[in-house]
Amino acid sequence: MTQTTSAHHGDGGEPPAARFDAVVRAAAGRGLLGEGSPVAGFIDTEGVRASVGALHDAFAATPGVLHTFAAKACSLVPVLRLLADCGMGCEVASPGELRLALEAGFPASRIVLDSPAKTREEIRLALALGVAVNADSLDELRRVDALRAPGTASVLGLRVNPQVGGGSIGPMSTATDTSKFGVALRDPGAREAIVEAFRERPWLTRLHAHVGSQGCPLDLIAAGVAQTYELAEEINATPGVRRVTSLDIGGGLPVNFADETVRPTYPEYVAALTAAAPGLFSGRYSLVTEFGRSLLAKNGFIGARVEYTKDAGGRRIALTHAGAQTATRTVLMPDAWPLRIGAFGPDGAPKGGPPLAQDVAGPCCFAGDVVAYGRELPELAEGDLVVLYDTGAYYFSTPWAYNSLPRPAVYGFRAVPGRGDGPGHGRQVTFVTVRDAQSLDEIAAESGLAHADALIDGAAERGG
Repeated sequence: MTQTTSAHHGDGGEPPAARFDAVVRAAAGRGLLGEGSPVAGFIDTEGVRASVGALHDAFAATPGVLHTFAAKACSLVPVLRLLADCGMGCEVASPGELRLALEAGFPASRIVLDSPAKTREEIRLALALGVAVNADSLDELRRVDALRAPGTASVLGLRVNPQVGGGSIGPMSTATDTSKFGVALRDPGAREAIVEAFRERPWLTRLHAHVGSQGCPLDLIAAGVAQTYELAEEINATPGVRRVTSLDIGGGLPVNFADETVRPTYPEYVAALTAAAPGLFSGRYSLVTEFGRSLLAKNGFIGARVEYTKDAGGRRIALTHAGAQTATRTVLMPDAWPLRIGAFGPDGAPKGGPPLAQDVAGPCCFAGDVVAYGRELPELAEGDLVVLYDTGAYYFSTPWAYNSLPRPAVYGFRAVPGRGDGPGHGRQVTFVTVRDAQSLDEIAAESGLAHADALIDGAAERGG
């Protein structure tokens, strides 16, 4: 599906994410948001290209860098194909993500498989395809020993946990003392075991580390990379042995959800790494990065229709169709994942009026399904639209099937200068379908409809 329309980009006094105003208006005008389509996700294709360009520019002076996109951040084939077209590789962490990466057109040689619980079959398939594999433990490395065939094209590495500590969000910190990821570098005997593992395996050529993402400051991320670089130097210091030829430094650049500003930037990230590990960008090691959220978050938003408003205990509540099923992290950890909210009328025009403290809640049947508490917004009414900004990564692309709510449609868009249909700055807005909204038939099929009688028709065993 392709749809094009013209819409205004508002003037001064607009919401923080005013550059998307034209898109909201166009989506409402085209019926992509409204009574029949109460929630949808939107991806800014030109914004994605610009973010990828900024990443490549920041590393332009460094030879031998493979930038991979963390597929979990937006596991939609058209988005992955766009990223492949931009020159990205892909980092995957499951058989499903590997399949999606291949369907999106990433060459196997530009795919990296990470996961703390790979099965033998997953490893076997990756090695057969020539996908790079980072073993997550010494036990997994021994599993690779048994499965690896001589001459495989796969680059093989080992993930270490530099144990440099956690950031402000515990679940997003992967380099704590007790993290489930990697070989714990500072545990007794671990460093020596890692050095020995590389000494024994000429085919083991990569070290991998990933400190975390949201809530992790740049100095913490840089410290983890520096520890990994120092370990590579130690491994390669053995006379006559240069085992480590590449470093996978992970990703994890945090995103600023407080306003539209992009911070930290990729150049700031490179500067922090340069200060912590001056030799990292010398060309001595090929580098791999694994960015996800920082490339997509600010290039997407969720739009949802207000179905009802009510007052409870002196508080106004707007009930919408965007809740925990699309904004899972925000609902379950609201302090760690706050989102900016925009208010629009039924026609998609930014809503005006005096601010009123309102909760914006979702459709899920539990009390905590609230995406924003007490936000000062123009008074919302039935039929209005709300926008959840900075949700291009992780939100609508990996929805939660709570209450059997359907997965929302997702659209890509371009909003370019063009003749408007009224005063102000016009924008020509073009939409393409990235994912269709899930139908009720699909929900039923996914829920075992084909086996509806399995438990009552005698197929199930009955006790004597």
